[in-house]
Amino acid sequence: MTFRITGLPAASFTHLFALSDAELATRSAVRRITDDRPVYPCRVSLTDAAPGQPVILVHFEHHAVASPYRASHAIYVREGEATYDAVDEVPDQLRRRLLSLRGFDANGMMTGADVIEGVALEAAIAQLFSEPRARYLHVHFAKPGCYAARVERA
Repeated sequence: MTFRITGLPAASFTHLFALSDAELATRSAVRRITDDRPVYPCRVSLTDAAPGQPVILVHFEHHAVASPYRASHAIYVREGEATYDAVDEVPDQLRRRLLSLRGFDANGMMTGADVIEGVALEAAIAQLFSEPRARYLHVHFAKPGCYAARVERA
């Protein structure tokens, strides 16, 4: 089974880094300087921020569908990052975390779900895509529940 994992489009967040803290607040966003905890995963590059790096924590609608599964949550993004886009490769950020996977059909309705350790991501992707109706998957960090990445059939 071939699959493609993508981060969020970098261009969607570039403007945030030029805003003041007050302007960010009007957009439900805050600027943070990271510490040494591994809790600042960039949803654009699918890499973790190093200590001392600035990040923006922003509310983001990651599943903008006309179904009961429409969803949004807080995400971190870093300035100057390129959008992760790779076929049959799993970024280290996903590999090292407990993940929740959700499969969706063309109408944004859930077709399946699982909670797995990131080291088992490829097998879980194959299992969820074994359901013919599954068009795409969303990966979430299971503990905080935040959206992480999108998976499509390649």
